[in-house]
Amino acid sequence: MASAAQEIVYVEAPARLHFGVLDLRGALGRRFGGIGATAPGPSLLVSAEPHHTLDVSGEDADRAADFARKVLDRFGVNGGARLHVHRMFRSHAGLGSGTQLALAVGRALSDVHGLGADAPAIASATGRARRSAIGTWTFDGGGLVVEGGRVAGEDDGDGRVAPLLARLPFPSGWHCVVGVPHADASLNGSVEAAALATLPPPPEDEVRRVAHLTLMALLPALVEADLTTFGLALAEIQTITGAWFAPIQGGVFAPGWTTELVRRITEWGAAGVGQSSWGPTAYGIARDSQTGRCLADRVRTLLGGEGVVYDGPFRNEGARVWRARDPLNTMARGDGGSA
Repeated sequence: MASAAQEIVYVEAPARLHFGVLDLRGALGRRFGGIGATAPGPSLLVSAEPHHTLDVSGEDADRAADFARKVLDRFGVNGGARLHVHRMFRSHAGLGSGTQLALAVGRALSDVHGLGADAPAIASATGRARRSAIGTWTFDGGGLVVEGGRVAGEDDGDGRVAPLLARLPFPSGWHCVVGVPHADASLNGSVEAAALATLPPPPEDEVRRVAHLTLMALLPALVEADLTTFGLALAEIQTITGAWFAPIQGGVFAPGWTTELVRRITEWGAAGVGQSSWGPTAYGIARDSQTGRCLADRVRTLLGGEGVVYDGPFRNEGARVWRARDPLNTMARGDGGSA
């Protein structure tokens, strides 16, 4: 419990959706790169207040404590904090939970100790963004982001974060539906790295096609609020890049619930339907809230008790940070998901 004179820093970090990878070849000197967006839900919430030692509690406390120690060590902080994870969202589901937790913990500690650390600096300190920087840049400012990948041959552990190339807001009327089945966890960590190392380089014409779709269809359509063109471009990007990973995941989309969700959401008329990262999360976009809520209801019915659905406008802002003297201030609301 905080003292009467002591403020608590709260950080709420939204999940991210990974829309696709730009280049696995590295022929122009950079690898990976990607497109992604800030999801309408779920989100996690952490708080921190000054303390002489590091005291971490709540959900996923061990992982949060590891991130906190890395931040304090990197920035040479003599002291700690009382840190609490009020809520988390599912790990290894294609939503970027590890990166969002690392960034939220780092931002809370930065504010408590006056470090002034930005999202890339925190990602570097905590060992995130080694392949994808989508989660770093959605935490930083929301919307749709495009990042430029890593220099080919560069050590994944060197701490450099791929540069942000573009950030665009979504039209407020577009409604995103996110289905998260209770399926097996997706690839992550060293297992993911080992699997990626086995993939052959994709055909050069496909890499060019993805870049062309991104620059001349996806981004202009977003600026002009043209959901039809945006959706067609995103669906093609998903199909092309999904085929690159098919030898690992067993198909263009992860087998089972994810493939079924993508098929059914497409049949129900959504635009830009796809899989986030390795899945099992799938998503689709509707042109207005009424259509989106109807789509979300159909996805909930399909999943039954075998998953959670989040829906709403895309978030055009990143993490929310505020201070309060009362523990768990009223802004610390739930994440809006339902079974």
